[in-house]
Amino acid sequence: MKIERLSQDKIRIFLTFDDLSERGIQKDDMWREIPKVHELFSEMMDQAYSELGFDATGPLAVEVFAMPAQGMVVIVTRGKMDFQRGIDDADDADEIYEMEVTLEQSDLISYAFHDFEDLLRASRVLNPLLIEGGTLFSYKNKWILQLEPVEMEEDRYQTIIAILSEFGEATSVTRAVLEEYGNTVISDDAVKVLCSHFK
Repeated sequence: MKIERLSQDKIRIFLTFDDLSERGIQKDDMWREIPKVHELFSEMMDQAYSELGFDATGPLAVEVFAMPAQGMVVIVTRGKMDFQRGIDDADDADEIYEMEVTLEQSDLISYAFHDFEDLLRASRVLNPLLIEGGTLFSYKNKWILQLEPVEMEEDRYQTIIAILSEFGEATSVTRAVLEEYGNTVISDDAVKVLCSHFK
């Protein structure tokens, strides 16, 4: 479980499938109101408080993004508490989290590389496995490669994930954020283009 602060009132939590399976939670359970998921959420909020000082009392907006290969990304935004209600609800200490949960699923494979050389090494290994596709962005001093696993066999898909994990790290930055705040370096067939330009 990795937690990072995005702003004063917003944090991002990255959960791997190992994090979920250790707690006996299946990916589909995140869509359901079950005690194990509530326990996981409480654990995440405790960790956010101890690591970042993020106080999760009051209304929270929770966005859950499921990424097929990398795990889950949970974005928690703290709303402003109505002061009068805060006083009225002070006795109701059990109901700390008032959550509005939205769920989204992305099929994009998205990996970040701190070093351009690591990106090139990964591309050379990936090149024979890919027919086409891939977009390369630069964002916050990192190179982000996104691939769409369209009609990709499971074995090849898992191999590509393993290669990317060896050279880079899974990232939860969405395509919309990259297009808005990052720079598109190679818009199409990024892996092939990198391999042809950097032999």
